[in-house]
Amino acid sequence: MTRVRWQATESGITTTKAKIQSFYNKEGHPVSETTLERPVAPSTEFTILGAASFCHLLNDMMQALLPAIYPILRGNFNLSFAEVGLLTLVYQLTASILQPLIGFYTDKHPKPYSLPFAMIASLLGLVMLAFAPNYTGLLAGAAMLGLGSSIFHPESSRIARLASGGAHGLAQSLFQVGGNFGSALGPLVAAYFVLPRGQHGLAWIAIVALGGVFIMTRLGQWYKENGKARLNANKPRPLPAHITVAHVWRAMAVLVALIFSKYIYLASITNYYTFYLMHHFHLAIRNAQLCQFVFFAAVATGTVAGGPIGDRLGRKVVIWFSILGILPFTLALPYVGLGATIVLSVIIGVVLASAFPAIVVYAQELIPGRTGLISGMFFGLIFGVGGIAAAILGSLADSHGIDFVYHLCSFLPLVGLLTIFLPSTKPSK
Repeated sequence: MTRVRWQATESGITTTKAKIQSFYNKEGHPVSETTLERPVAPSTEFTILGAASFCHLLNDMMQALLPAIYPILRGNFNLSFAEVGLLTLVYQLTASILQPLIGFYTDKHPKPYSLPFAMIASLLGLVMLAFAPNYTGLLAGAAMLGLGSSIFHPESSRIARLASGGAHGLAQSLFQVGGNFGSALGPLVAAYFVLPRGQHGLAWIAIVALGGVFIMTRLGQWYKENGKARLNANKPRPLPAHITVAHVWRAMAVLVALIFSKYIYLASITNYYTFYLMHHFHLAIRNAQLCQFVFFAAVATGTVAGGPIGDRLGRKVVIWFSILGILPFTLALPYVGLGATIVLSVIIGVVLASAFPAIVVYAQELIPGRTGLISGMFFGLIFGVGGIAAAILGSLADSHGIDFVYHLCSFLPLVGLLTIFLPSTKPSK
């Protein structure tokens, strides 16, 4: 008779041992005792993913406060537009350039408690901005805020992948949607909590960040206790033999181009959609802001959907559909009425946002074992591309009009044709 016993080890990896005691088969021959072991992949840790997503919300909300309080800072310190631009540049450099470097380092030297340090850095950045005595203090606060973000994104993305239980797209989507909501909440928090209290009102948000420090400390503890075991249980699958180093470099170049296309178009909506609606349809500013909030909600919905669909249908399918698939809608947007504009913007937001989780997970599959580097690189690209695109599109709007910007950006999804050069990461049959 065969007896099977399931046993969970301290590391959290479940194994099964089938102890087959000596018995006689049909032919009357004895069968000796055999021990078999079969590793079972860990399940998806939704509690950990929820905590990481909530911390992402807090992080991105705090990051979104900086541009939201520019009018206050400009009035208090009599800043020129050039000085405001330099403030943005300092923040963008620390938030974007450092991310892949930090991810590359922690891939080789894991730092489980770097997450609470990231939140503390952002907290200190807000305090420095709240009580800065001069412009130099503002620059230091912006740099500290960017440092917190540059540590947070690669490390929390790593935890999301470890907690995925193999559902990497789902985990990346749940993690990313927290950031989407945080970015959308930033201006609202600034309007209702910071602006009425002035520059010092930022200190109240820093108090909220203390809760984030506690949650991230617990995440760091989970990472320390379970990270290595889960990494061993879910070792990266080697690339199929048909994918060479040249294929990987070409695919990464295509993914970067797709990120440029996606976030330049998103910059046109994020920064200038309200101006477009006010100019093109003569909407009041409050109504235009409500329309933009609807777009942000659509982006959040698309982010949640993109990962699980990629797990089921494949990353390339999602990338094809989410970039190139919006082309008919972006081309039509500048020519339709108000109602159709809102409907098209929702469709564009849902479909376009689904690309990012698929792109990140696809890149992680292309370069196995470099989760931090890949996450840091692509999150860093978001910050860099978004900032540069906003400045360029703003200049074009000044010189050619806001309508010209939307006519020009409507062709950006054509970059999605480059997806044809992405190799399949599925094993060859």
